[in-house]
Amino acid sequence: MVDTTPLIRAVGHFADRLRAAPQSRLQRGAAAEALELARELSRRAQLLESPGAQPREMPDAGMFAAADQVTVAGRDLAVELRGDDEVAEAVRLVEEAQKRAGI
Repeated sequence: MVDTTPLIRAVGHFADRLRAAPQSRLQRGAAAEALELARELSRRAQLLESPGAQPREMPDAGMFAAADQVTVAGRDLAVELRGDDEVAEAVRLVEEAQKRAGI
């Protein structure tokens, strides 16, 4: 069994930063960046869970839901990951998204 703790921590940290961010920061792109990350994490989880199926796109639930969407998608992906390299790649995605979000 692979240890997904680094991914869960990275996702939790980014989500906490989103929740603490002022509305103006979310409007300037942090929420959009979070949604893109959530969509990518969700896509990857779906492809691992059902390799032959077409992934569904996570809907835009609004800027105040972005933190929750990142959390859900990150945890869904953590359940499906099978190797340390996959965990490291997912953590890298989260960290890069957080940098681009500026929070």
